[in-house]
Amino acid sequence: MIAELGLAALWLAAGLCVLQFVSGAIGVGGGADSAVGALARPAAIVQSLLLVISFACLLRVFAVTDFSVALVAANSNPDKPLIYRISGAWGNHEGSMLLWVTILGLCSALVALFEKRMDDRFMKAALAAQGFVALGFFGFLLLSSNPFARLDPPAEIGAGLNPLLQDIGLAMHPPTLYLGYVGLSVAFSFVVAALITRQAGPELARVMRPWVLAAWVALTLGIAAGSYWAYYELGWGGWWFWDPVENASLMPWLAATALLHSVSVLAARDALRTWTILLGVVAFSMSMVGTFLVRSGILTSVHAFAVDPERGAFILVLLTIYIGGAFALFALRAGSLAEGKRFAMVSREGALVVNNVMLSAILAVVLLGTLYPLLAEAFGTRVSIGPPYYNPVTAIFAVPMFLVLLIGPLLRWKRDSLSRVAVPLAIVCAILAGSVSVLVLFTGAGVLATIGLALAAALALASWLPLRGRQLRRVPLALWGSMLAHFGLAVSLCGMASESAFSVERLVAVRTGDQVEIGPFLARLESVEPVAGPNWTALEGKIAVTGNGVDTLLRPQARYFTQPFQGTSEAALLTLWNGQLYGILGEAAGDGRWQLRLWWKPFVTLIWYGGILIALGGVLSIFGHLRSSVRRRKIREEFARRRAERDAA
Repeated sequence: MIAELGLAALWLAAGLCVLQFVSGAIGVGGGADSAVGALARPAAIVQSLLLVISFACLLRVFAVTDFSVALVAANSNPDKPLIYRISGAWGNHEGSMLLWVTILGLCSALVALFEKRMDDRFMKAALAAQGFVALGFFGFLLLSSNPFARLDPPAEIGAGLNPLLQDIGLAMHPPTLYLGYVGLSVAFSFVVAALITRQAGPELARVMRPWVLAAWVALTLGIAAGSYWAYYELGWGGWWFWDPVENASLMPWLAATALLHSVSVLAARDALRTWTILLGVVAFSMSMVGTFLVRSGILTSVHAFAVDPERGAFILVLLTIYIGGAFALFALRAGSLAEGKRFAMVSREGALVVNNVMLSAILAVVLLGTLYPLLAEAFGTRVSIGPPYYNPVTAIFAVPMFLVLLIGPLLRWKRDSLSRVAVPLAIVCAILAGSVSVLVLFTGAGVLATIGLALAAALALASWLPLRGRQLRRVPLALWGSMLAHFGLAVSLCGMASESAFSVERLVAVRTGDQVEIGPFLARLESVEPVAGPNWTALEGKIAVTGNGVDTLLRPQARYFTQPFQGTSEAALLTLWNGQLYGILGEAAGDGRWQLRLWWKPFVTLIWYGGILIALGGVLSIFGHLRSSVRRRKIREEFARRRAERDAA
């Protein structure tokens, strides 16, 4: 009965989604007093409750491994630990789409419950747009991807979850990314409402900003979690490979970053109106492109769940409707948007525009590199595009972006001069030049790594220069968040460049007792022994590591799963303040020897520590802007009260 309850709740939620869309659309056309239009908010709220019930039912059938449900039989077995039985609910195509729709419904409910800053007509248009977006995914679930379909007779044993997904990192990675994607859908709905009602001023930006920030934070954490999972789970020692599915998550993040800066300009200075609206459409479009790439079946990846061409065609139709419709609406209404205030090129707005242009260029580079091989393959030609293309081409735009970022936050709004910031500019330039000189003279780092490390050093200092001349007690929380995010970017950049420049790798075949030198350490293979887990067996190597004040044991494993039958490499990591020692146990090489793959990666962990700092900066900014919003509302209410008292007197 649990599966039937979940399916019934899903159908009822779909019906309320139709009501949300229709009532919102009628409310926009019929004015704020339309009785039908008033149903949009309650429909969104009740719909979210039904979706929570539906998804809870899916979690339940996975937790108890109900093999009468086809999805459970295809993706679970009772031997798995409970956390992976539960995460199996979204470690597949149908469940992940239900999670997507559930988060979308919850966001619609939050908008309906708490968003009061825009007028009623605007909010009905926004809820109608949210409903329209959700309708496509409801149709997709109910017509082609029913997560509650029954098996008759039930399966005797389940196929199990892909072993690569049986990891705590992957248990959290998809839900976090979906929060980001859906947050961009809310921003998209606000943009559509702004185009319909012609309200694209600073108040729109203030309403959008928390949603864009929240989506950006979620995407940051999701990408960082996915990167670290790939780093330690796939056994190849890398943290980013420019895989098309990796790019599918990066592209929305790039667009959201540009949108976040544009929204800030619109909120603070009433400028970049058209640019903000366009970026809102582009950001959501990139999340839809990512959805299509991952679930259409055109990519072969651990992430790509769908292999049914009909499902891919369904998603492609949704992609065309949403993106095509949004750009058509933008083309029709963009000319009617007021221009907004002008500003000089040397100003904070000017720096943010340069930032946005560079981010958009990087987005175009990644989009081209992702789609071109697919288009070429459609015409019978196989093309592989990887780091040799992405690294130098993205650097062409990233380097000037970082250079502008060093000084941009110090500039005044509307108009400024470089002479006013000559002292901090000279300090930053000195650090940049000094870092390049030291790296060139004393290290063998390549060109890109040298540039990256020098920019990281300069940005680490420049991030805190906005505090110059300020009383710390009066620094807004949102500014603290911005500075922390920029500092986190410097930390991540330092980790990326260090890993690229200074990593040491050893691939050897050794016998028990043999020693290998790797970086500042000596590694000795002590033994290789069989071990067993809850749903796997493994060969576990014991590697004694000494040197540099370290005396410890690494335990890499070669695991073998039976449901489904698949092998994985479990890396052993020794994390120190200045880097990680990374070990992989390979296959038997004959004559009693075992293959070992060892890396010493100086400061590689800064990549993910920086990601956490970036996300934390975003969280601080959210609270700062919300607090400012509450303060502005109280001032308006107090002003209205005093005016009412004066009129009454």
